[in-house]
Amino acid sequence: MTLPTHVRLIEVGPRDGLQNEARAISVADKIRLVDQLGAAGVRYIEVGSFVSPKWVPQMAGSAEVFAGIKRKVGATYAALTPNLRGLEQAMAAGVKEVAVFAAASEAFSQRNINCSISESLARFGPVLDTARQQGIRVRGYVSCVLGCPYEGDIRPQQVASVARELYAMGCYEVSLGDTIGTGTPGATRTLFDTVAAHIPREHLAGHFHDTYGQALANIYASLLEGISAFDSSVAGLGGCPYAKGASGNVASEDVVYMLHGLGLHTGIDLDTLIAAGQQICDVLERPNGSRVARARLAG
Repeated sequence: MTLPTHVRLIEVGPRDGLQNEARAISVADKIRLVDQLGAAGVRYIEVGSFVSPKWVPQMAGSAEVFAGIKRKVGATYAALTPNLRGLEQAMAAGVKEVAVFAAASEAFSQRNINCSISESLARFGPVLDTARQQGIRVRGYVSCVLGCPYEGDIRPQQVASVARELYAMGCYEVSLGDTIGTGTPGATRTLFDTVAAHIPREHLAGHFHDTYGQALANIYASLLEGISAFDSSVAGLGGCPYAKGASGNVASEDVVYMLHGLGLHTGIDLDTLIAAGQQICDVLERPNGSRVARARLAG
């Protein structure tokens, strides 16, 4: 299969990337990060999450972040909304697109959100119904698609079952997440080939963690399967608390560098993206997780 000519990146750094950081991050710093990502040409940014601050303290203030950002014409500024209350809060903040998340692993679902897979999907019913009535688009996530910290290998058919449910409920796109980063290119191709029997490839996306150094290889394998949408996090922000030594999300800068090297169009200016990543790393007082950024900044 020939590679797609255009690739859409979903920037999850401001949400998935920051939510596990120990250091407190101000609303102003979050706004600056989102605006810098927009200036780099990123056209889809997951800005925050409407969840209880008790469970995810870093996502407190998401409404203020949405109120303060400079929205670019043609760009999407989305939020994670795990339940109807979260959706209502997002709508009040003027959010036009939201995301819900399920797991392909029963054990992970129980430990992460304290319910079974089927129970989690049932909870999304009111969210999808209300979103549809309000003209809000919903994107779905499925975690642990290539491995689980509790169950080990996950069958592609199990992933397909969960993804199919989300798609049938009204998620316009389903992102398949290698949460602990253990997937390899062959398994990735098999996964997308299996799921694509139930959901058109243009409605699927990949979300790869780089724990085992396989994220870019898995993205390339996904491209060969006709997948053209990928989640990534600026400066490689974010990690999986369930995998020892997890390096977290694949860095947006590294993905853009590879895609541009393949002659694929992203609409993103790499140098501006690198600057945005380094600035938030300076705020967090943590090393930059992007190899491309480190190489360029060292030069």
